[in-house]
Amino acid sequence: MSSEPMLPVAAPSRRLRVAGIVGGVAAILIVAAGIATRAADNRQLRTWTDAQAEPTAQVSTPQRAANGATLQLPGRLEAFSRAPQFARVSGYLKSWRVDIGAHVKAGELMAEIETPDLDQQLLQARGDLASAQANSSLAESTAKRWQSMLASDSVSRQEVDERTADYTAKQALVQAAKANVDRLVATKGFARIVAPFDGVVTARETDVGALINAGSGTGSGPELFVVSDVNKLRVYVQVPQTYAPTIRPGATAQLSVPEYPGRSFPATVTALADSINAASGTTLVQLLVDNSTGKLLPGGFADVRFTLPVNQQALRVPASSLVFDQNGLRIATVGQDDRVTFKSVTISHDFGETVEIGSGLTPEDRIINNPPDGLNDGDRVRVAAAASNGAKPHA
Repeated sequence: MSSEPMLPVAAPSRRLRVAGIVGGVAAILIVAAGIATRAADNRQLRTWTDAQAEPTAQVSTPQRAANGATLQLPGRLEAFSRAPQFARVSGYLKSWRVDIGAHVKAGELMAEIETPDLDQQLLQARGDLASAQANSSLAESTAKRWQSMLASDSVSRQEVDERTADYTAKQALVQAAKANVDRLVATKGFARIVAPFDGVVTARETDVGALINAGSGTGSGPELFVVSDVNKLRVYVQVPQTYAPTIRPGATAQLSVPEYPGRSFPATVTALADSINAASGTTLVQLLVDNSTGKLLPGGFADVRFTLPVNQQALRVPASSLVFDQNGLRIATVGQDDRVTFKSVTISHDFGETVEIGSGLTPEDRIINNPPDGLNDGDRVRVAAAASNGAKPHA
């Protein structure tokens, strides 16, 4: 009688225990799922953070130069021929016929000098010549008469020889007097100032009535005219020693002058000094430029641009890729593992936006165009080209 009333109470208890167990398992599963999700999110966050910590680098490869470098230097224009005209005789300027800018032909009369002193000297020399010729003629007749008397033994051999020697001396005096006359006549010819060659009168430093003293630049006489041949001009350029081997006779260049902006004139290298000026470290190069149009002016300055030969071994990189610090001049390169390696380089030529590398790089190197601050050897970077193609960042 006491055992039968207890049976209804035992069944609900078991159900409660089962429900509690199921609830506990569910709670454990929920907690475990939350922990796993949070751990996955943390791993993903760390991966994203690590990826964002890697600097992004845009890379390129060195390029070979398609065209030679341009070397621009100041030059000086000079006339192909320039001849200052000095007076060879003293006197007064009688007249001049050409002024600055006049075109003259070889032998054309430019001015005349009045030479009263020289004229008197010439008159005297001609008188001396006439006197010497008369004395020579008399000595000749005397020598012949004494020579004829020698056959009859009327005179001695000694006397005949004396008369013959006197005639010879008189002949020498005639030749000397004639040479003096010829000298003065030639000097008188210099009273006419003539053009030495076809050209342009680029200076006139005298006027009618001016006292002219014979001279040659170092003496007391100033230059009267300057005649220049300007159909062709010489251009002189001081080329630095580094570029001297690349400029040889026959090379071409382009000239520009301030009075004709935007216009250039072709010139050709004709000669080199083949020596280095110790003071400036340059060598003198001479070029010729055609000036048949007369637009270029001798004595002026010009910019001379040389196109240097292409160096097939040289590599060009952006100037922004250079890093200069306590380790010297370097370029950051990226290896196949996307890690940075700095390479020391030397520069051959600087072209502004690009530079030509003399040593330190190979054509296969991948260089960072604009390396960020704080980048060191061994750092990993994200290559911008690879990221844009959908590549996954490294963990």
